[in-house]
Amino acid sequence: MKKIISILLIFTLITGCGEKLNNKPTKQVEKFFMNYQTLSKDVIEDLNNTLAREDKMTDEQKEKYKKIIKNHYKNLTYEIKDEEINGNQATVKVEVEVYDYSKIKKNIEEYYKENQKEFLDENNNIDQKKYIDYKLEELSKAKEKIKYTIDMKLTKVNDEWKLNSLSDIDEEKILGIY
Repeated sequence: MKKIISILLIFTLITGCGEKLNNKPTKQVEKFFMNYQTLSKDVIEDLNNTLAREDKMTDEQKEKYKKIIKNHYKNLTYEIKDEEINGNQATVKVEVEVYDYSKIKKNIEEYYKENQKEFLDENNNIDQKKYIDYKLEELSKAKEKIKYTIDMKLTKVNDEWKLNSLSDIDEEKILGIY
């Protein structure tokens, strides 16, 4: 009986210490990016919710966009550069490398301006479907990557480090559209 209690006590100490080791700002940031790389349930749910609010794409276009973004997330890489803790506040400096959709987006807009006739319907109105199909096709060809630095802010709440909300700019960096 003493052996079983000793084993349980050791197991409890080990698992308790393990949680404390994971309760570091850097570990929380690593979990955040791993969720993207592994396409966690929460990441997919967020992507699905975003697409559900999208009213300009057809279902087929939404699926193509979803495939592009999932590929983007899986191929996102990151490196922790620094961690600074000041009381209940922390900053983790991260370098992310993502597909450079900003350059593609700029090229799409330039092409569209110069070639609007290609995107007209039979009544000479802009055909959104043609334009979105073109955008998705170009985005799917992304190969070039870009690196960004992001300062991830965290706050310690009830002895647990929590990521603060990302700024719009930091979200754009993660999406490769900054």
